[in-house]
Amino acid sequence: MPPAADTPLAIGIDIGTSGARAVAMRPDFSIAARSAVPLESFGQNARDPAVWWSAVGAALAELLSRIDRTAVRSIAVDGTSGTLLPIDGAGRPLAGPLMYHDRVADNAILAAIAREAPATSAALGATSGLAKALWFQRTPGVAAVLHQADWIAGQFSGRLDVSDENNALKTGYDAAARSWPDWIAATGMRMELLPGVARPGDVVGKLTADAADMFGLPREMAVVAGTTDGCASFLATGAAAIGDGVTALGSSLTVKILSDRPISAPRFGIYSHRLGDVWLAGGASNSGGKVLKQHFPLARIIELSTAIDPMTETGLDYYPLAAAGERFPIADPELPPRLVPRPVEDADFLKAMLEGIAAIEALGYDRLAELGAPRLRSVRSVGGGAANATWTAIRQRRLGVDFLPPLSDEAAAGTARLALMGASMAGLL
Repeated sequence: MPPAADTPLAIGIDIGTSGARAVAMRPDFSIAARSAVPLESFGQNARDPAVWWSAVGAALAELLSRIDRTAVRSIAVDGTSGTLLPIDGAGRPLAGPLMYHDRVADNAILAAIAREAPATSAALGATSGLAKALWFQRTPGVAAVLHQADWIAGQFSGRLDVSDENNALKTGYDAAARSWPDWIAATGMRMELLPGVARPGDVVGKLTADAADMFGLPREMAVVAGTTDGCASFLATGAAAIGDGVTALGSSLTVKILSDRPISAPRFGIYSHRLGDVWLAGGASNSGGKVLKQHFPLARIIELSTAIDPMTETGLDYYPLAAAGERFPIADPELPPRLVPRPVEDADFLKAMLEGIAAIEALGYDRLAELGAPRLRSVRSVGGGAANATWTAIRQRRLGVDFLPPLSDEAAAGTARLALMGASMAGLL
């Protein structure tokens, strides 16, 4: 049933690599409605900003058909971290975006960043936002270089000059000082092309008249600074206290923890996003579900899991990897997979792999603690692997902390929480 008109709502938009998702959230964090639209519905080029915007528009229109749109007070957007595009003075994209995983092959750009950036900066490396910004500043007619979420949010606010602290991190933003550092200009970056930076959850503007008319939304609603998809997924779970961890069990294994101080260790792929006055620190292993699927189809994994006793140990010391090389919690590009000896029974083999990934997860949280993060106090689990009760029991025994249910595993829900924050600060709730 749609909420009553006097129940205010905030909307979170998640634009990812496969589609756009939208969530309408009430002030008590309950979800009033949700929608999802695949990018392929609007063309095969998932890199086309026009496809992004068409998918966002369709997801929002579908969401609004399920709620009282006059109740909407605010909107925020999250996007893939490290995806950038150049625009002209009218906000039109001038070239195809460079996505989060795309590498800049210009050695001069990479050398300039390596020469000027602090060793702890998230802007180091060929996939960094700063490398992409330096590449795009050569584009004829460029007026600004924006992150994916900046450009989408700009379609609602009309502001194409503002980003948020989380998306800006890999472009070199200093989240501790809350400013673009001077060393960025020394790389040759034209600083006037970089957006201003707002705190996630801050109001950055109001809905434009065009956007209000397009979607039938109140003109006075707030557009709120968003975040990256990874940060949004963390926020969606409800984790909010220092020491709360979130483990994502997808194709890869990612662990994140709320910390009272920033943790940075580029060698391990660790850096920290700022969320108000706390920090979200974490890293991603090359282990995870893709290793399991190398050996068993999903249906077989589900079947075998029912035959496993999670309260006993195989005694096998596996380090499951799909190929040689690890980044976190061990930084070794040559680290070989360790998946021998192989038990006769498939169930025992799967169990040993589940134990191995659980050990990597535990080592990940230990590594963060060694680097200054708080000790783990609780875990919320997201991703496909979180549904495996046997794996959950193995992990809980290994970690020895409370496992709490996530409020949501949708990035758009985390972004809706930011939209609620902005609406509250603006006195709209």
